[in-house]
Amino acid sequence: MKLNRALMLATLAVSASFAHAADPKATIADLDARLGKIGAPRVEGTDTVAGKAVPAIFFGERKINNNFDVVDGIRKSHQATATVFVKDGEEFVRVSTNVLTPEGKRGVGTQLARNAAYEAVSKGQQYCGPIDVLGTAFDACYNPIKDAGGKIIGVSYIGHKK
Repeated sequence: MKLNRALMLATLAVSASFAHAADPKATIADLDARLGKIGAPRVEGTDTVAGKAVPAIFFGERKINNNFDVVDGIRKSHQATATVFVKDGEEFVRVSTNVLTPEGKRGVGTQLARNAAYEAVSKGQQYCGPIDVLGTAFDACYNPIKDAGGKIIGVSYIGHKK
């Protein structure tokens, strides 16, 4: 009887961890919390990402452009893709990502597609739902990143592959 109870509890614990791991809202909350622990978001100057000059986005003193530790931590903890975009004019450009192109390289320098997520974050709103990311279907969440003055300066993203 004790073995059955222990087995049942272990199964429930594993099931709960898988349910949590595939919860896009919990995963985006974790990404945003990790970024927030580094410091307040801001844009300062420019940086080259995939051969293109784009605004440099910082959290605290850490420049996020071409820095992959936070997004790779999300992959490790949640088995999810993660990206930080910076706003460049009317576009949002991937400056830190674990999303891979079909060639197997990080998709930095690519833009957020003009889709439902783009429409929501452009208005300062979260988007969670199905989305195509560089040709792959995901259950995703996107949050606008705002500076101290409330201006949208970027977007955080996570996705769980369907």
